[in-house]
Amino acid sequence: MSGEKLSHVRPDGRAGMVDVGSKPETERRALARARVRMSAATARLVEAGEGPKGEVLGVARLAGIQAAKQTGSLIPLAHPLPLSYVDVDASVEAEAGLVELVAEARTVGRTGVEMEAMTAAAVAALTVYDMVKGVERGVAVEEIVLLAKSGGRSDYVRDSEDGG
Repeated sequence: MSGEKLSHVRPDGRAGMVDVGSKPETERRALARARVRMSAATARLVEAGEGPKGEVLGVARLAGIQAAKQTGSLIPLAHPLPLSYVDVDASVEAEAGLVELVAEARTVGRTGVEMEAMTAAAVAALTVYDMVKGVERGVAVEEIVLLAKSGGRSDYVRDSEDGG
């Protein structure tokens, strides 16, 4: 790790967008996960599609997909990417009070889609919170993590010791 530099920091210390113009276009894919913790009773409502604002998981999926498409506008130094695919899978462990959202993003390009996958998972999780806050205020978005990425210079898979 020593000797590595942050890619978005210029030699003069200012932040700047990375120039990816000379990188080859490759197929890129990323998976990210967000977890939302709530009471078992609220999770049962989510699982049954009976949230106070309606069917929670479908709306969260759509919000995540829409957010991934806006990543370049939301994250200041992220490149706007032509996404070839985005989806969010949602699952509920009702008795554990857990909603898990796993987002996948794909493109063919010069830079990765990690931020798009993470943005999709994050906004899907925030949407779950928004849709159940009328029933329970103590809901917590506990985690947003990159699970895997492929394409480009190196691949990555989060191992179980990283909490994955």
